[in-house]
Amino acid sequence: MVHVYNCHPFASQHIVAAEQEPGLVCCGGGAVFVVSAGGCKIEAYELQREGCPLICRFSSMGSVLSIRHSAVGDYLVTIEEKNKATYLRAYTNWRYQAVEKTRVGVRLLGHLLRGSSFRGTPKEQMEIIEIPLFEPPLCMACCSLTGDLLVGCAKSLVVFSLKRQTLSEQLSVLDFERVLILHIQGWSPSQVAFCAGYVALQTELEVLVVKLTPQQKSSAAAEEHALLPEDIMTETSIDEDAEMTKDGFSPLHAQEDFFLFPKHQEMLGNEAQECGISLVLEWTGMEAESRGDMSVVYVLFRRFAPDFFQGCSVEETRLHSLQLHPMFTGKQKEASDSKRGEPTCVFVFFSLPNTGYMYSLKNTVELVSTYQYPEKAHQAVLSDQFLYIITRNALQCFTVRCSAVAARVDDPYIDTTMKACPPVTMEVCALRIQLFIGLKLLSYTCSAPPNWQEMTTPSSSQHSKNKYRLQNIF
Repeated sequence: MVHVYNCHPFASQHIVAAEQEPGLVCCGGGAVFVVSAGGCKIEAYELQREGCPLICRFSSMGSVLSIRHSAVGDYLVTIEEKNKATYLRAYTNWRYQAVEKTRVGVRLLGHLLRGSSFRGTPKEQMEIIEIPLFEPPLCMACCSLTGDLLVGCAKSLVVFSLKRQTLSEQLSVLDFERVLILHIQGWSPSQVAFCAGYVALQTELEVLVVKLTPQQKSSAAAEEHALLPEDIMTETSIDEDAEMTKDGFSPLHAQEDFFLFPKHQEMLGNEAQECGISLVLEWTGMEAESRGDMSVVYVLFRRFAPDFFQGCSVEETRLHSLQLHPMFTGKQKEASDSKRGEPTCVFVFFSLPNTGYMYSLKNTVELVSTYQYPEKAHQAVLSDQFLYIITRNALQCFTVRCSAVAARVDDPYIDTTMKACPPVTMEVCALRIQLFIGLKLLSYTCSAPPNWQEMTTPSSSQHSKNKYRLQNIF
């Protein structure tokens, strides 16, 4: 079963009676999506109605390994496995499956964008978009502001731009265009996050955050600032190693009797360029005039050393729950219906088994809060007001300082005799601990993003007319 909670915090509880044992769960667009334990059937339940009734049920083309929902475009994207091969697929117009015997179309990415054959009258149907990749997908993330898709592979990151094409006055379809590939030297991400141009990557013990920014005309090309890959040695270093070998010493990297553990390291802002990780841009989009106008700016790098601390062994010491979270002020929310704007603040959150870290990325890069969990956390989710974590037998809620940071960015002189804002450095605290047995997954959904009305599919246009604010965890 799936438990649904109203988060202020945990004011109510609903039980969704799934047809089969849940395997994966995600939520968004006013619905909770439950993947069966076998991984080949997806069920969608409505959250706005009492009892969370079933919206629709449809089958996937393979066993679902990972699933995400994008509020912009109201589509699902999955990593699936079939016949020992891994595929990336997007499911659009899934709400049409609420009607029995509805048509389902399968096509390749870009089939409509490039003017290929689309015969007959457009039909109202769910579409499954096959997204081909050079490497098997490992992880993925959707931008909450634009609906663009970021896919992490073993040696690269691929960015797909969300497109919308009108077929008739009543019907339009969504599609994707591969616009950018970021080649990574010596790094294989286990999790990725994507929001407002920020790209976050995570391995077992390292986190890197970069931003894709327009390149100034006076600056040099992005390739001139790229760091050399770790496996490339300059002639000077080769000569030094040769001299050491002549004197009876061998270079450190040639010794096989030692195993070097990385040390704790934190690099903020421009210092993150010295992390030794190279990112090379390759433009693949159709808009040739925009090529070469973007560069990679290193924002944050954090490395943790495996250690015995707080009751966790070396094997258990690994990062999880990477997340980029935007924060808007009241003025931006009022203007968001007509114009898509930049968020006031962007935060990155990641967690070790017993400690969570939240950094502010925009304007000044700094550590905002550190969370000490009373026991080992399996997963954590950051929202505007709270941080939620699940442990082996409890659901816990902590305060966050996102609103305080955004308020001070919007008004640096907010502390007056008439009004005041809590300091960003104020300690966080636990608000509620709800006991459970055998918690496995945690998901969160809130109000629609600023540009929700602009990119909704026709199938959800009527659904999106009723503005709602959902705050639920699963």
